[in-house]
Amino acid sequence: MIDQNGYRLNVGIVLANKHGQLFWGKRVKACGWQFPQGGVNAYETLEETMFRELAEEVGLTEKDVNILATTKHWLHYKLPAHMRRPTQTPVCIGQKQKWFLLLLTESDDKINLNAVEKPEFNSWRWVKYWEPLKQVVYFKRDIYSRVLTEFEPIIKSKKASQTCSHIHK
Repeated sequence: MIDQNGYRLNVGIVLANKHGQLFWGKRVKACGWQFPQGGVNAYETLEETMFRELAEEVGLTEKDVNILATTKHWLHYKLPAHMRRPTQTPVCIGQKQKWFLLLLTESDDKINLNAVEKPEFNSWRWVKYWEPLKQVVYFKRDIYSRVLTEFEPIIKSKKASQTCSHIHK
């Protein structure tokens, strides 16, 4: 779905493990790495889109994760001119995204990049929290910075509660 301003409605997923590390996927047929994301279909809620994309791109289901947060506002980025398709109707100038912060509640071996016929990623790894800013394609850097800044207090509090829970055992 493309809105009246030319932005494709999209969800982004920051998937964290219990150590505060983030899922980082390498795109198929490209050298770029990114968080999972995908377009919203007209018949879907944002949460339904997020779970569909999570299943398609990472092979996880609703039972494998907890939703910790969503971004308060829609975030936008423009595609570079050479990536726009002027013959497409309506013309898409970029993405309008809501982001979800998820906690993986199962083991890493639940992650399955080949859950669909045409995978988005061919490799993945856990990375330190701020590492994606150094590696993401330049036109997504501002969005990633805003998302990580908004989610950082939640990740920090989650890690602190994990540490405290180990102390009381």
